[in-house]
Amino acid sequence: MDCKHTKTTRTALAMVWCLNLLLLPALALGQEAKDLGGYWKGAIKLPEMELEVRIDFQKKGDAWEGTISIPAQGAKDLPLANIKVNGAKVAFDLVGHPDDPARGDPKFKGEFSEDGRKITGDFTQSGQTYSFSLKRAERRGAAATEALQGFDDFIEQALKDWNTPGFAIGIVVDDEVVYAKGFGLRDIEKNLAVTPKTLFAIGSCTKAFTTFLLGLLVDEGILEWDKPVANYLPGFKLYDEHATTHMTPRDLVTHRSGLPRHDLSWYNSPLLRAELVSRLRHLQPNKDLRETWQYNNLMFLTAGYLAGQLTGGTWEEAVQKRIFAPLGMTQSNFSVADSQKAADFALPYEEKDDQIRLMAFRNIDNVGPAGSINSNIEDMTGWLIVHLNKGKLSGKQIINQATLTDMHTPHMAIAAIPEEPEVSPSSYAMGWMVNTYQGHYRVQHGGGIDGFTALVTLFPRDGLGIIAFANRSGSSLPGLMTLHAADRILELKYKDWNGEALEKWKVAKGAQKEAEEKKDTLRKTGTQPAHTLEEYAGEYQHPGYGVLKIELQSERLVMTFNNIVTPLEHWHYEVFNGLENPDDHTFEDMRIRFLTNMKGDVDAVAAPFEMMVDEIIFKRKPDMRMSDPVYLARFLGKYEIAGQTFTIGLKGSVLTVNVPGQPQYELVPDRDDEFNLKEVSGISVKFVVNDDGSVTVFFNQPNGIFEAKRMEE
Repeated sequence: MDCKHTKTTRTALAMVWCLNLLLLPALALGQEAKDLGGYWKGAIKLPEMELEVRIDFQKKGDAWEGTISIPAQGAKDLPLANIKVNGAKVAFDLVGHPDDPARGDPKFKGEFSEDGRKITGDFTQSGQTYSFSLKRAERRGAAATEALQGFDDFIEQALKDWNTPGFAIGIVVDDEVVYAKGFGLRDIEKNLAVTPKTLFAIGSCTKAFTTFLLGLLVDEGILEWDKPVANYLPGFKLYDEHATTHMTPRDLVTHRSGLPRHDLSWYNSPLLRAELVSRLRHLQPNKDLRETWQYNNLMFLTAGYLAGQLTGGTWEEAVQKRIFAPLGMTQSNFSVADSQKAADFALPYEEKDDQIRLMAFRNIDNVGPAGSINSNIEDMTGWLIVHLNKGKLSGKQIINQATLTDMHTPHMAIAAIPEEPEVSPSSYAMGWMVNTYQGHYRVQHGGGIDGFTALVTLFPRDGLGIIAFANRSGSSLPGLMTLHAADRILELKYKDWNGEALEKWKVAKGAQKEAEEKKDTLRKTGTQPAHTLEEYAGEYQHPGYGVLKIELQSERLVMTFNNIVTPLEHWHYEVFNGLENPDDHTFEDMRIRFLTNMKGDVDAVAAPFEMMVDEIIFKRKPDMRMSDPVYLARFLGKYEIAGQTFTIGLKGSVLTVNVPGQPQYELVPDRDDEFNLKEVSGISVKFVVNDDGSVTVFFNQPNGIFEAKRMEE
């Protein structure tokens, strides 16, 4: 439109506008104003898409109030202004546009249908006009409840299909809990039912609590996401020097450290977090920092340890004070030991040979920030609400909206293409997996620990959150029931996720059984160990993993690592295979091999504890007495060999060899009073105490054995 009018034209337009104002009330005479109040759903028809909108109108006195949500833009409850109803006509303006509140002056002008259940009209912004339509709808909570009719029966059948003892699920729409129920049994032997109060281990769903805590510290100015961890933790050190100096808190919680999992370094370990963090320097990476996404619990352990150090306490204390208390999570805890003291908790189960059997609780307190929280449906619905409502709960801002958005934003691509066309490739945010499901932005994280499976799912733009628990290892129920509930509530195209998954599971189960039957074909028959079984017994040590113990019990070798006991059978040559321990299957069918040194002694164990790097080499530990200064004192003195004198000395708890004209050599304990020369390959020193109390030293070298006797004082 040409806006350059003459004075006469402008006057005429003004007269027409005034006339229209005078005529509008007259035209409305005899027309009853339509009722705008209630919840409306519809769309703005843009050239490339239909932009879904949800609007809620309420009348306060003589004035109207309203909010609009635009899921595709992540806009929720934006205020509406200038709301006017005149007969069948309605107009309102959008305030606080998600892109720029001052740009475009977005306006809606429309007209009711005769029955008052629809509104159609024009949406205008930045000089562009598009049609829109709205229709009355049930409020989202009520609509979701209606959509879930029959869901109970569906879950009951799925519980049987998947041979799972118990299950619980909670669903939130916006800030309303629309579904919270338990199914099956939390305790089979006592026939105790699962309820919304039943505590389950949530496993790695804990990780989002750790990043939330770090986000709160960012809001408080205590932490910066992209400042090196070493600035906050003096002495922090990794295997790689570049990673040591450049690793940031954001790196810790996005699985891009360059380290593979190395889970057996902490699994069932009695070590405290500080010691586990100090051992990181001995764990081999397989990628460079930020090169690729690799799941790593140890980095989340470190993130939680960092949070504890910054708050002057522990990770548990900080989460309790800054998250559990504000969210009213009064029943949640940080240890399965505490869960077992509660009135309502689930027992852990597994399926073995098609039978459900009880498992022992796995205590993972040491790696708590990565997965030790235990919670229930009642507590976790508040957790869903704060994430769906931009950091608010009951009107209180718990965390800054921008910080929460950062946590839900992709930071590291995951190199995998999903098989299902409904799901987009995933990325990792901070403590969350993110992707789209049938065009809906999805933020979620699963959790699995011995006997329990959990899944937390958010659809932030749709105001939908789902939490699901099962008390069985590796259960498919949380994921499948979450998909089924989302399909119902979001009114998506039906797909039989449960039926398809059951068919795939049956095929996979058959393949697994067939593979197990063939495992012995990998064995070289007719071989024998190169040593007597007694010679393998001993303690072996790795600086990052700790001590692996081999004992001879009833003519069988038995391995103990991190308090997990596993009988061994000879597999072939120097390789031994882990047998079943009914109480712990961690090392069942895992093969280790013994390594022999140049002297023919068994001096190391190679174990595939981390498949993404070289075998973990545990070196045989010498007798403790060979590092005892009191015991070593018997070897001190001057010795003579071929007319040459040398001295055996003691530096702290280390024996030394001092030869005139040569540097001092340190002796490294081996076994049976034999020591190796440090940094000198192929030479060892063995002390023999004779019956008369005299001491003889044998220098074992590649070209011979040289004997020296201690000189009398």
